Amino acid sequence: MLLHQGGPFWARKDAGAWTIPKGLCEAGEELLAAARREFAEETGGNAVGPFAELGVFRLGSGKALSVWVAEGDFEVGGFVSNRFEMEWPPRSGKRQFFPEADRAEWFNLNEAERKLTKGQAPMIGALRDWLASRPI
Repeated sequence: MLLHQGGPFWARKDAGAWTIPKGLCEAGEELLAAARREFAEETGGNAVGPFAELGVFRLGSGKALSVWVAEGDFEVGGFVSNRFEMEWPPRSGKRQFFPEADRAEWFNLNEAERKLTKGQAPMIGALRDWLASRPI
């Protein structure tokens, strides 16, 4: 399941405009706890384990993204994202609120690889490896 990034910059983009739920780890917070919190904030859902760590991936910004996977069902119709505020239109002095993600969808791995932002696409290879290593 991926999230389409919200806000005016991403509104008309599709390929390369999707993301996993992610965010910053607060001081003293464990990485998995932060991942679960961010999932709840960005989807309105509750991520339940067991979890498997897929690895750490470097984004184009230089930030490190620690990624976990868990099996589960998430009803995308119940998706609710938190919001952020920004000046829009640019240099207008007007402030508007936008959802951090504007929708959630399930994709097969090939579609997900195409939809994810460039820096996140390598996670699909790690997910394929994880799926292949599991007992049938």
